[in-house]
Amino acid sequence: QVQLVESGGGLVQPGGSLRLSCAASGSIFSISTMGWYRQAPGKQRDLVAVIISGRTNYAESVKGRFTISRDNAKNTVYLQMNSLKPEDTAVYYCNAGGQTLMRRHFGSWGQGTQVTVSS
Repeated sequence: QVQLVESGGGLVQPGGSLRLSCAASGSIFSISTMGWYRQAPGKQRDLVAVIISGRTNYAESVKGRFTISRDNAKNTVYLQMNSLKPEDTAVYYCNAGGQTLMRRHFGSWGQGTQVTVSS
């Protein structure tokens, strides 16, 4: 079992910044991918940013404003969000994939954290 716990969401004004964190714990042997997705009301869950073996990939809508990073020692992934816009409002979910101590592949989701951008 691998659990993901997110933190850092909240209410921010347009143009402001927030930093999300997601810590993985449990029966972890290795984590190959960590990423962030978001889901706005009435819409599907979409990829925001992902980091795979040190390489990053971003949705076009957040390029230049969001930065994903990872602390391997802490099994934690971060999402620094700058120049936030109202359209960034959504529930943000952390995702991780890798292998457990039993060498079984896992894919886990966090519980989600609300980000609201509004004046």
